[in-house]
Amino acid sequence: MRSGYADLPLHGGKAPKWLFSRMVKLAREITLSIVINFGRDEFIKRISDPVWFQSFGCILGFDWHSSGITTTVTGALKEGLKNIEEETGIFFAGGKGKRGIKTPEDIERWGERGFINFKTANELKKISRLVAKVDSHGLQDGFSIYHHFFIYTKDGKWAVIEQGMKIEGRFARRYHWLSDEVKSFVSDPHKGIVSERKEKPLNLVDSSIESTRKEIVKISKEISLKEIGRIKDVKKIKFPYHHPIFFEDYNEKRLMNIVAKLKELPLNSFEELLLVKGVGAKTLRALALLSHLIFGSDLSFKDPVSFSFAHGGKDGYPYPVDRKTYDESIEILRTAVEKAKLGYTEKMKVLKKLSHL
Repeated sequence: MRSGYADLPLHGGKAPKWLFSRMVKLAREITLSIVINFGRDEFIKRISDPVWFQSFGCILGFDWHSSGITTTVTGALKEGLKNIEEETGIFFAGGKGKRGIKTPEDIERWGERGFINFKTANELKKISRLVAKVDSHGLQDGFSIYHHFFIYTKDGKWAVIEQGMKIEGRFARRYHWLSDEVKSFVSDPHKGIVSERKEKPLNLVDSSIESTRKEIVKISKEISLKEIGRIKDVKKIKFPYHHPIFFEDYNEKRLMNIVAKLKELPLNSFEELLLVKGVGAKTLRALALLSHLIFGSDLSFKDPVSFSFAHGGKDGYPYPVDRKTYDESIEILRTAVEKAKLGYTEKMKVLKKLSHL
């Protein structure tokens, strides 16, 4: 399964009630069928796949290429599985706007009700914050995060679906995360990324600049406040024309206050730095530039995005049909269907019972 992001046209409006009510019911039945036949972990894997998620939205009948597919599909899921979370073992937190900010409260609520233990709840709250920080500050691609949807199981498996918007060009970008695929939160955490547009961001979570991340943490602990003035020398650095950075971008007093705060903290990693309250995109950018000035650290402007198409097209666009991959897809689907047939009667009885809860 893949985790990553997709670019979508930014559309306004919302799904009509007659459609959304049906989306809720269908989302519920599809999810229950997957959980019963393949288990809750399989559902977490599927929902974290940007291609599967897009297909899921199409099946539910929403606009296939609209940014609204993200908020509407996650909303339908949350509503459809309401009151049966204990039976399925799948829980939801967050959402659009202020709802996303309340993700930690949502997680705590399930802990207080005894559905997940407090240790797991605290770890999930930390993960939620870290994912949001990476997508908004670690990868500075110009998209403002406005949707944070956290899906998790009582066993601690999780997936995150976030969306950011860029008013310029009217595009939204969707970020997918999967617990089993994350080896490091700050080193290429997005895998199998799907997108039709590439940006040229300041990418502080590029695996190729691990030494830079360590030097940024070192600077945050050791640099003197007087040395912060060296940020003015940024004009001497040869940055790509597409990513201009000016001294006016920074509030020098605020930057000094943040650095003074960081010097008092026992920071040992870039992850810990990201989680410090008050450390945002501009602070990280300033520290990265100082690291470049002082240590000659490499900076990355690579957008971690790849192009993903299912099997190609008969007309050769975007590339000729990959017959081997096509046949493998057919075999995977055939095997899945055969497995689903095993114990079909008993499983359908359980599904029918759940559907009436």
